[in-house]
Amino acid sequence: MGNETYGGTGDPGTGGSPEEADVVGGIEIRAIGEDEVEAWDRALAVGFLRPHVGRATEFRRRQWEPGRMLGAVDDGRFVATFRSFDTELTVPGGAVVTADAITAVTVTSTHRRRGLLRRMMTRDLAAARERGAAVAILVAAEYNIYGRYGFGPATHGHGWNVDLLRAGGLRDGLPTVPGGRIDLVDMAELRKIGPELFDRWRVTQAGAIARDELTWQRGTGEIEVPGFDWKEPFAAVHRDAGGIPTGLAVYKIDDNWDGSYPNCTLTVIDLFALDRPTATELWRFVCSVDWVRKVVVENVGPDDPLPLLLNEPRAATPHVDNADYMWLRVLDVEAAFNARTYGAPGRVVLDVDDPAGHAAGRWAIEVAPDGTGRCVRTEDEADLALDASALGTLYLGGETLPRLALAGRVTELRPGAAAAGDLLLRTPLLAWNIDGF
Repeated sequence: MGNETYGGTGDPGTGGSPEEADVVGGIEIRAIGEDEVEAWDRALAVGFLRPHVGRATEFRRRQWEPGRMLGAVDDGRFVATFRSFDTELTVPGGAVVTADAITAVTVTSTHRRRGLLRRMMTRDLAAARERGAAVAILVAAEYNIYGRYGFGPATHGHGWNVDLLRAGGLRDGLPTVPGGRIDLVDMAELRKIGPELFDRWRVTQAGAIARDELTWQRGTGEIEVPGFDWKEPFAAVHRDAGGIPTGLAVYKIDDNWDGSYPNCTLTVIDLFALDRPTATELWRFVCSVDWVRKVVVENVGPDDPLPLLLNEPRAATPHVDNADYMWLRVLDVEAAFNARTYGAPGRVVLDVDDPAGHAAGRWAIEVAPDGTGRCVRTEDEADLALDASALGTLYLGGETLPRLALAGRVTELRPGAAAAGDLLLRTPLLAWNIDGF
């Protein structure tokens, strides 16, 4: 699904349970009823500056859960929107934690600077913590909004533009899958194969989140959402010698010709694989489609070796949209940090400042030689001081402690603590989220 996260700013407001209304200055913050989805959807379109798009009432109604769609109501009209849902987030080591995924956040331009976002966010995070969510996640449309609520950039989207004529194809001698094959499948077959394959893959990739049935229906055109033009893509499934699916590439091709010369661009929408040889086979395939002169990969893992697979790595140039992507906020420090694994044995004590209280306190992370860790409250002297936003950035290993210390985001209270703590928190590969939400 596409990113629907957006927000305004405002003064602190009060929280509240999903069943209660919060009224300040005549503006009511409350959960919406299923019969209000159509009006809420129109407010969402206006907030995203897209009043011209058609109504997505039926799609939104399928997303509705009691207490999870919030709205701000002024004089009978929705002037702000907010939605969250529970999903599974893969953490370093392959475990999953429950994440409160926040999306569809808007504040109408006439009602900015009134604290509407703060009141909706405060309410949702408190409810998520009560439900037992370890973290909250979102995709930030604007960088400077969500740090004040304890979120920090936790993954980066990274892409490449590959000039195939310069690239000269993939190198010979790369690992292959003996007896493997790649087949094109239609959208109906993709809906059958995709979900199980994705669920097998996502637990191998820190930062990945679960996909629900609605996501697959939307991605394959079974459900179309007004304002999001959908054209049927190609879907290539890789199978091993036993016929078991091990990887998937979904892509579209722009049919463009320079006179009688083919000059088409292939854009990768989805590409994931259970093992490196399968991934290599899929990259070789998408870089060898007839008539295609350029491959655009908009979002791939920051550590993906694609350029190094090419005969000419310089033929891959960074995509224009490379930037921070998924942001994370720790709600339950012990549950979150006890779930992940670590890079080296040792101990570090973090002093976390969190005005909202969810992550506030002094925390000791103790790592055993096998990489398992234990996080507990402590009164011991702290090694490092940081706020909740920096903690969210560090959780999946998306940033280094020394770099954050250099930027003034982390304060080193013991000489050498940043470097030592970084060895504990480091991950073999950077976290990556393939999906917007």
